[in-house]
Amino acid sequence: MAFNWQTFKTRTLTAVLFVAVMLTGLLWNYWSFFILFSIIHFGCWIEYQKLIELIDGEYKNINPFHKYATIIAGWCLMLFATNEYFHIGGFSLHAIGWWVGLIALFILPISELLFTKNINLKNIGYSFLGLLYISLSLAAMIDIRNPLKFDLQWITPLIIICSIWINDTMAYIVGSLIGKTPFSKISPKKTWEGTIGGMLLAVITVTLVGRAVGASSTVQLIGISSIAAIMGTLGDLLESKLKRMANVKDSGSIMPGHGGFLDRFDSLLVATPFVWLFLKLLNA
Repeated sequence: MAFNWQTFKTRTLTAVLFVAVMLTGLLWNYWSFFILFSIIHFGCWIEYQKLIELIDGEYKNINPFHKYATIIAGWCLMLFATNEYFHIGGFSLHAIGWWVGLIALFILPISELLFTKNINLKNIGYSFLGLLYISLSLAAMIDIRNPLKFDLQWITPLIIICSIWINDTMAYIVGSLIGKTPFSKISPKKTWEGTIGGMLLAVITVTLVGRAVGASSTVQLIGISSIAAIMGTLGDLLESKLKRMANVKDSGSIMPGHGGFLDRFDSLLVATPFVWLFLKLLNA
């Protein structure tokens, strides 16, 4: 795979603005973090539903309540994952997420009965998979941000994202320079050399930088970066498979050279639940 300097330049310049927005949301405060991932949640859901419509035309027939209530129910999972730092007036977002989500999930099947001539279990299944793929993953990210639960506290989401970014960038560079062996038919441009090189460089870089800035747990640094790199790669392949089934190049066009929300966060969506599980087991 020949190295394309123009593509690399476009991706790099666009990524600068993207990184600035991400860092602001990640590091400013709890609310900026929640708002950032709420935007990501809605963006991913809109693109996911469009992809499913292209894959299976019957999904276009879902009623508006099904379409939007599913997204709201998914967002309520994120609200439910918040902690005591999130309140609007005297109301806890955790409690709001519980009750609104419960109501949405209760009314959803009723709306199917009222507004749909024939209940299509396949369409319900597509929406349920979206809840697992997008909403549950981002709810896990909100839970990881809770400073009372995990040793690395608020910096853990940054470690996950940096591991994925480094893995993605290094895999592209290493694969472009020395890659020869195709990694998967799903993503023909990926090579084994680039994939392995990206993963190793991500783990080494994150661990060394983490230790240099004072992170005390080498095990956590290695564990988080390894899981993020490996599962992030699988997440990229999963989204590539969905795009191939939908016969599209990108899930959206929000970022030149990077595509849409799913194109940018596909790795994060799959990696986050496994990092969450690793941290739960480590802190049990």
